[in-house]
Amino acid sequence: MGMKSFRIKQMEEYILAHDLVSMEELRTTFDISMNTVRLDVAQLVSKGIIRKVYGGVCSNQKGSLIPFDERQNKNIQGKKSVGRAAASLVEDGDIIYIDSGTTTMYMVDYMGECKNVTVLTNNLNAINRAISLPDINVICLPGTLERKTNSFVSADTIRTLERYNIKKVFMASSGIDVNGMVTNASPLEYEIKKAAIAKCKEVYLLIDSSKYGKSGMLTYANVSDLSKVIVDSYVDTQLLDLCEKKKVEVMIAQITDEI
Repeated sequence: MGMKSFRIKQMEEYILAHDLVSMEELRTTFDISMNTVRLDVAQLVSKGIIRKVYGGVCSNQKGSLIPFDERQNKNIQGKKSVGRAAASLVEDGDIIYIDSGTTTMYMVDYMGECKNVTVLTNNLNAINRAISLPDINVICLPGTLERKTNSFVSADTIRTLERYNIKKVFMASSGIDVNGMVTNASPLEYEIKKAAIAKCKEVYLLIDSSKYGKSGMLTYANVSDLSKVIVDSYVDTQLLDLCEKKKVEVMIAQITDEI
């Protein structure tokens, strides 16, 4: 294997491991010129391994449900930026549902200024993050802990959820395909997600930009069912075009060093 082929193979493995990578990160990591980065990336794109997004590239890999801890460590800055943007939509006195996921949990970190907000959730990490926020009333939905998603799931989860008058739901997803199908990889959570959306007219989808073009086993909604898609600033322009076509607003969360 030649030096160029070896470098491209290493670059492929790096992108697949990190899921979402900026062009500048590739330049500094592999100590090559930006022109060389573009040429290498073009070769990987032509093989269908990765795709370009604004300012970088992301993996095209699809598969079954990845363990929570592994998903949590991917594109953390993007997920935090989305969480912060989502938290800005919460108003004092709201009753909201926070879905299980590695992006939705971060919105709780930015709800410190909220007053008299009630959060219904089966998201174990969101529950733990809310402990230090005295003005956030947490209603934990019942169920058995599903370790791959760090969430509680059961038939009682849905029945409890359906009792409350929820104003806003903040949903997670394994991916959005090119046709606007919003998917998840956990059969145990499929009905919970559908029940949450059915309860509320204000439905917000929180995704990091690597989720576009990917899909899970089950489709629980269409982009047209959403009030707003919240995504980080590496967003694929094709997702923006899709949302415009479906007449769904997109909120782009800027990634900053302060997050």
